[in-house]
Amino acid sequence: MKREVTKAIFPVAGLGTRFLPATKSIPKEIMTLVDRPLIQYAIDEAREAGITEFIFVTSRGKGALEDYFDHSPQLESELHKKGKAELLKILKNTNMDSGAIAYIRQYKALGLGHAVWCARRLIGDEPFAVILPDDVISSEKSCLKQMVQAYNDVGGLMVAAMEVPQDKTSSYGILNVAQQQKNLIAINGMIEKPAQGDAPSNLAVIGRYILTPNIFTHIEKQNFGAGGEIQLTDAIANEIDIGHAVNGFLFEGQRFDCGTKAGFLQATISFALAREDLRDELTDYLNKLVSVINVAQ
Repeated sequence: MKREVTKAIFPVAGLGTRFLPATKSIPKEIMTLVDRPLIQYAIDEAREAGITEFIFVTSRGKGALEDYFDHSPQLESELHKKGKAELLKILKNTNMDSGAIAYIRQYKALGLGHAVWCARRLIGDEPFAVILPDDVISSEKSCLKQMVQAYNDVGGLMVAAMEVPQDKTSSYGILNVAQQQKNLIAINGMIEKPAQGDAPSNLAVIGRYILTPNIFTHIEKQNFGAGGEIQLTDAIANEIDIGHAVNGFLFEGQRFDCGTKAGFLQATISFALAREDLRDELTDYLNKLVSVINVAQ
């Protein structure tokens, strides 16, 4: 009998150097898309998928991230006194109950595989999800919920996948496809950041995974891979090599790479345009901006 996926690991130990100097004093995961930090989008997605236990793999300097999910009695009291019920509701959605969230330190930046391995003792013998907050996915039904529903049907391991241009495949883990049936892709291999021209497909792994504890055994045994890091995709490829089922899942939705400045700005504009309270004013501004650019050209 398959066990439900109720635990999720959030690897958030990175320094966010692409966003310096902002990340000198705040974790990248606290940077906001409109009025919600990146990490809130990840948490909301996990909750929608049925996750009840949240494991953060952090590093030094992430105190603000931990504080964000704590209760703020003084602020809540002030909002209550002023009758700001809507703001109070928004604030309470950021709170975590005692025991629902755990923090594990990754003392050395040895890669995503190592970050996941750091949380092994809190996973036990259960299947679990991994969510990379840099990958923000806008969809009617959350990406992880789509994956959990598919996992409940087929089991095994699962990775989120999307098509990328051929000239971008060297920036991703790429799937070697055995068979595809609608959204589900049976895969017989994975290559992390293949050299240009060596990619077996244009289907890239995106930052959502459903894994089993067996993955920790592979991580412990493997050497450093692409980029001199312990790669999670290499461990998943080892699962394929020993005959375990691994599927890619083509999710429905739009993914934004918020680990880059351009992707972060694109996500900010997209999420703002989706807001009724911001759409008209922002659309008017963007139209005027485009007109100015066209005239200048």
